[in-house]
Amino acid sequence: MRSKTLGFAGIAVCLGLLFAPCTNLVQAKSAPDAVVTAPIALQDLPKEGQETYLLIRQGGPFRYEKDGVVFGNRERLLPAASRGFYREYTVRTPGEKTRGARRIVCGGEEPRLPKKCFYTQDHYASFREIVNTPSTSVKPQ
Repeated sequence: MRSKTLGFAGIAVCLGLLFAPCTNLVQAKSAPDAVVTAPIALQDLPKEGQETYLLIRQGGPFRYEKDGVVFGNRERLLPAASRGFYREYTVRTPGEKTRGARRIVCGGEEPRLPKKCFYTQDHYASFREIVNTPSTSVKPQ
């Protein structure tokens, strides 16, 4: 009859399989901040994104109750900043009954005058910095 003990090699393999997910978590947490893909010009945002950006600069009014709430940057994809620096705003998606996945996240001390804004079309999985070129300057009314 065969022994049912694993032996040292078997235990090492089992522990490796058991702790592999933990190792991946540690690696993910130590990933560098600011994973932002290529910038996007304001005029290249969807029409609804341009409208949301203008509303941000005007201070509202916003369509959704959660617009303007603090964005925690838990994904750590945006540059590191103190809590309360970033705020999120919904970019309406035509045909969507809920808020959808599109957002603009802006950072700065004064919400109407953000230092930087980022667009995500995939609910925070990726971000693109919004660049406001001189030809597309948007001023609040």
